[in-house]
This record gives sequence, C-alpha cells and structure tokens, in this order.
Amino acid sequence: MSLVCCPAYLSRLLEFAITVVFAMMNANPNEQHQGRLPMSELQDIQTERLVLRRPRRNDVPALFAAFCADPEVTRWLSWATHRSTEDTHAFIDFSDAQWNRSPTGPLLIFTRRNDELIGSTGLAVETPARASTGYVLRRSAWGQGYASEAMACMVELAKRHDVVRLQAICHVDHVASARVLEKSGLSFEGILRAHTVFPNAGLAYPQDVRCFGRVLARVRDGI
Repeated sequence: MSLVCCPAYLSRLLEFAITVVFAMMNANPNEQHQGRLPMSELQDIQTERLVLRRPRRNDVPALFAAFCADPEVTRWLSWATHRSTEDTHAFIDFSDAQWNRSPTGPLLIFTRRNDELIGSTGLAVETPARASTGYVLRRSAWGQGYASEAMACMVELAKRHDVVRLQAICHVDHVASARVLEKSGLSFEGILRAHTVFPNAGLAYPQDVRCFGRVLARVRDGI
C-alpha cells in the first residue's frame, strides 16, 4: 500500500507523544539550525515506541520472515508477496537505489522495547516538491497504533525536507488503512479510478484507490 500538517497536526504529534530524534554524523551546524537534515547523514529516527532506519543487506532474513512472505499482510500492497529471499534481496537493491538517487527512501520499523522488526515505511520523492509515503506492518503489530505513530513521523520528516505536498493511496476496500491515514493528518481527496495493480489480490487489472494528501508548506503563489 502506498500511503501523511495544519495546526491540528501539532496536537496529533502530542497525542502520539512523538519525539523525533535525529542522530547525525558530522552534520553541518548551519543545516541543523535551518531545520534541514541531509538524509545521507541520517542514522536513526526514534519515536516514543519505535526506531526507524534504512534497510541493510543483513535484514533480509528478518524481513522475509516478518512480513514480506506473508500473503495476508501483503494482500493489499502494490508489490508481490515474496516467494524467496531472492525477492527480498531485490527489495534491498531497490532501497539502495532510492537512497542513492534521492534524499529519502525506505525505512524499516523496529520496536524500541525489544528491537523487533515489525514493518516498513519511508518517503519516496516524486518531484522536488512532492513525495509519497506508506507503511506495512507484520500481523502481530496490527491494532496497536504503530502505523499511526510511524506515519506521523513521516509527516515530520517530510516537513524537514521542505516537501510541499505529501500524499498516499490505499485500495478502496482497505478501510483500516484509510483510517490510519486520516489519523496521521492526511485528508481524503477522492477516488482515483483504475489506478494501481494489486498483484496479491487475485486481480490483474488496475484497481480504484482512495487518495489522501496534505500540503505541508506554503509556496510562493500563496497556497
């Protein structure tokens, strides 16, 4: 699934008790002061209960076991359920390519309490002003507010990168994900017809999706 502030967003941050902690290596003090963080220097992002970091090659076995090979978890995702760890290695290749060509990319979600891998999220830069986000969680992590916590963190990360518009989509029938997106500060904008193929749902043709978006920063024309 592809998955996103107004003054209400600040209250949501308090509600989720999120403290975003950016660990940096040799960061430029001027860039820190301006609130901009080069993603090449980003090590971890921490929330109250979660740690988010870039995927590594040695994460493959845990990724495969946690959710990539689970047909129930991947049913409403736009990528195919992994049949072997070769598929998961291909995801690491994809992730590395994203991080090499843009300031953001996929992030894995771990619990702070026991360092358990429970999911993935991230930001995909589509234009200099627009990015998309999303999430996936292993089944044992459903229903505990982790998705909303991770998504609110992605909103904050997008703001730090001066993203003007953050957007997300989910299948029209995926009510739970729609609720997560709304709780995370995104607004429902409408239905996109025949938009995305969901290969694990047994349907070969593009499906309708719900579109959510948020304008995070004002631009020169006065939006």
